[in-house]
Amino acid sequence: MLKQTLQNLAQKLMNITIRIIFLTTLSVVIISCNQSDDSPIPQLSFEESFQAQLIEAEPGSIIEVPAGIHHFKRSLSLNVPGVTIRGAGMDQSILSFSDQAQGAEGLLVTANDFVIEDLAIEDTVGDALKINESMNVTIRRVRTEWTNGPSPENGAYGIYPVQSQNILIEGSVAIGAADAGIYVGQSTQIIVRNSRAEYNVAGIEIENSTYADVYDNVATNNTGGVLVFDLPNLEIQGGQATRVFNNEIYRNNTENFAPEGAIVGNVPPGTGLLILANDNIEVFENQFWDNDNVNLMIYSYTLGGRTVEDPNYDPFPEQIYIHDNDFRGGGTSPRHRLLMAWHEIAQINTPNVVWGGLSADESDSSRIVCLGQNPSVSFLNLKGGLNPNDVSYDSAPHQCVLPRLAPIELNSPGDD
Repeated sequence: MLKQTLQNLAQKLMNITIRIIFLTTLSVVIISCNQSDDSPIPQLSFEESFQAQLIEAEPGSIIEVPAGIHHFKRSLSLNVPGVTIRGAGMDQSILSFSDQAQGAEGLLVTANDFVIEDLAIEDTVGDALKINESMNVTIRRVRTEWTNGPSPENGAYGIYPVQSQNILIEGSVAIGAADAGIYVGQSTQIIVRNSRAEYNVAGIEIENSTYADVYDNVATNNTGGVLVFDLPNLEIQGGQATRVFNNEIYRNNTENFAPEGAIVGNVPPGTGLLILANDNIEVFENQFWDNDNVNLMIYSYTLGGRTVEDPNYDPFPEQIYIHDNDFRGGGTSPRHRLLMAWHEIAQINTPNVVWGGLSADESDSSRIVCLGQNPSVSFLNLKGGLNPNDVSYDSAPHQCVLPRLAPIELNSPGDD
């Protein structure tokens, strides 16, 4: 009797167990079906995933951008130090902002020890890559481009570090900016090398900055190839100590397409290198050719009657040392207002080096422009530009040398 009772109890327990297993299995199947049919697990888009990585980044993070065209509708930003953003190549990993609906920049970075490399940023509403108030910045093999070609509707700046220190830009490409393709402003300790700027208003611009080396670059098909400017009414002034050397600066004859009111809108098409109100500039071993307005021009901010209201601003360039450059062609179609007036009378091509002729100290022109001991370069002094008949082609007062500037040495990651 007891044995039978135990057998019956065991059978009941087995039945209950089987029922529980069945019901549990059925529940899992039902839940799975419901999830599959009605509640799919959401997947983050690449834009959402990339934004999340920027937000959650920590010092030392490496954020990978796979090959492909990745579309963004909003600006991106990073403010965490020590982050690297790395793609698979500037023609492989493309961040496209062609459908951008929010924000001004493509990527805005305010962070020290930042590295970005091997990717492209295309078709942003405003600036493509802006670095603000940062130290130790490396921009390597990055392309910024507006793919519709030159247009005032393009963003202003391609690669754009400002108010920063220890900046390395190398192996990069900037195309189609409505202001400057590669622009470094109000910064110090700068290297721009082995890069290409094409079809921008200004190809490469160093503005209100100190201690910069610009070398082994190509600037072509811009309105102005390379600009070294110091402008008034900015927080940081006193641009000086820039070396421009071993660059190819040629055929910068694209019409100026800057939006109305932009200061760079005053750059005449056909300008190779333009030095404005900067001090201690050394220009050497560059190749200039076929810049239709002028290959190289130096002048004061006040040339042509422009007034200065900023009491702290020095509008005059000083100690510009130009030597050992190669000039071919160019100057066939002057577009600067004062050069056009001179050309109408002279009926010759613009000489390779033009000085506006205004200085703080009129007694010693050698303090302004030095062309070396035995200059063979053609030269024009506009003497302020007030009278196109009153100019000078005499380079003898500029047969002088200045102390060579020291190379820039950086602490940025990847600088050799």
